[in-house]
Amino acid sequence: MSDDAGPSGRLRDGVPLREAVGTASPADWVRLDAEVRTPAWRTANRLPTREELRGLPAGPLSDAAESRIALALCHPDGRVREAALARVTGAPGLRPLLVVRCADWVTPVRDRARALLGETAGPQLAPLAPLILLLSRRDRGGFALRLLEGALRQGAARNVEALLADEDRAVRRLAYRIAVDRQLLTPAELARTAATAAGDTSVQTLCADAALAGAGEDDYDAVVAPLLASRSPQVRSAGVTGLRRTGRHREAIAFLADRSALVRACARYVVRQGGTDPLPLYRSMCADPTRHPAAAAGLGECGSRADVDTLWHLTGHQLPAVRAHAVSALCTLDAVRPDRLRPLLDDLSAVVVRAAARALQPHAATLDTDLLRAGLAPDRARPTRIAARRLLEAQERALARGARPGP
Repeated sequence: MSDDAGPSGRLRDGVPLREAVGTASPADWVRLDAEVRTPAWRTANRLPTREELRGLPAGPLSDAAESRIALALCHPDGRVREAALARVTGAPGLRPLLVVRCADWVTPVRDRARALLGETAGPQLAPLAPLILLLSRRDRGGFALRLLEGALRQGAARNVEALLADEDRAVRRLAYRIAVDRQLLTPAELARTAATAAGDTSVQTLCADAALAGAGEDDYDAVVAPLLASRSPQVRSAGVTGLRRTGRHREAIAFLADRSALVRACARYVVRQGGTDPLPLYRSMCADPTRHPAAAAGLGECGSRADVDTLWHLTGHQLPAVRAHAVSALCTLDAVRPDRLRPLLDDLSAVVVRAAARALQPHAATLDTDLLRAGLAPDRARPTRIAARRLLEAQERALARGARPGP
């Protein structure tokens, strides 16, 4: 792990601590700690001793002294690490290594580090949150996390708010969890966050649920509407549930044909709670599927065998989305006919080909092997070749388990 280009090598070469370690990256502090303990690095470099530490002048640390103490805090000898802790107080640049030592494997070092970190004020702990959360995964890493959570829960609201936009996902999740518990954000603010926090389902779900829990009957525009407009299925489903809370059951009808199965399920629940059966609505939508491409999927989710003919008809619709949803609906109703569905492996739409391949997977043993192999030809479209290969593999596995081959 020793590397002259690493933080330990830069410290050895006299680079100030604030420049030698990427202070925004918790991984760099962990790397520094590991590098210094590497036998090859110790052999090639002069590490600080307790005598050297005792000889450092009192008062503010120079850049050179701070770098030497940083190396001492990572020393393989626990006695040197413990001695170095005496110089951490009043040196903000060394606090990250103080956090590292709170998870030390040597009890005296660990206890001394924890006592010193316990004296650190909440505003000073907040910037260390990414490193604290990284180290919390270690066996002895829980102390600093408990300290940080306590400081954020009991300290000034601005300390929590400063972490809501942190680049570290784990930090943002912790900050939002505490902000929700402390009710630091209004339902409208929570709804906006849920609708815009792309890529973080945990934060979106947390904020959406908290927004609805704190919303009143008159908060539709500020809370429910932003949730309904979100691109996230989890957030839209929360918004649909919010329609029930605000007594707007009929507005859930618009989401019966949502592209997400989760949202469709929530919409059916809300519509039923309002006294309307969604099945006739789905059948009506499927009469005009161009306006409601996902209505076919919804029909499969709550329909019956009586709707199978309608769905087979939709597998020939001009819109690829309608064809794909119709195939999925046939699977849901256990109405797949392999001989009738196999031609869709040559569909011009990759979405339809993938849907057909998924539907045919359980029936792979019954498919014509020669026709599947023909789908591997170089002149066939790439989605068709991929589907043919996967179905041939599924067929081979099924036959190996003793399934009966098709004609």
